[in-house]
Amino acid sequence: MIDKKHHGDFRKFIADGDYKETDGGILIHNSAMIGGKYYHTVNGEDLRVDCNLLPAAGIIDILDVYFGADSKQTAFYLSLYSGNATPDSTWTAANYVANATENTSTSEGYSGANRPTWTAGVAAAGKIGNLASRASYTIVATTTVTFYGAGLHTAQARGAVTGVLPSSTRFAAARTLNNTDTFELGYEIELTDS
Repeated sequence: MIDKKHHGDFRKFIADGDYKETDGGILIHNSAMIGGKYYHTVNGEDLRVDCNLLPAAGIIDILDVYFGADSKQTAFYLSLYSGNATPDSTWTAANYVANATENTSTSEGYSGANRPTWTAGVAAAGKIGNLASRASYTIVATTTVTFYGAGLHTAQARGAVTGVLPSSTRFAAARTLNNTDTFELGYEIELTDS
């Protein structure tokens, strides 16, 4: 685990650009690794795991909330996107919907007016996630619908351009789903010494 006495240093390293993206996450000042993974299934089968991208604005928010003076985020929500897009460090909550083509349709997407809630369990071994209670989407489609990736948000409404986008991923292989399929999505974030 990371010693809390270095929290100010981590904020400075990020602000100064002293970090790099790796396949496993973000390496901060060659001393701490932060990364996450999305876990997803269709009808309880075909588990797939994809690493996330932590956009720059998400990293700053994480640091400002935990180590700075910003208030804690009270809730998180998971979205699915249908654009053939790869997340970028410049993505934010304000441009995610357009960049990713977030699926906001309840007739060619999934039922429900809002993004499902990400309900995290208790942190352990440097990780926290909702793997024990994954978000569930009931697919609604005339024939099929395809999702290329997902995002984690602080705003609940589908298509919201407010709040923070702490994380996003492009699935290694697009998910093409049929009407009435159940898609389950979990997200876990990890912070460890490198």
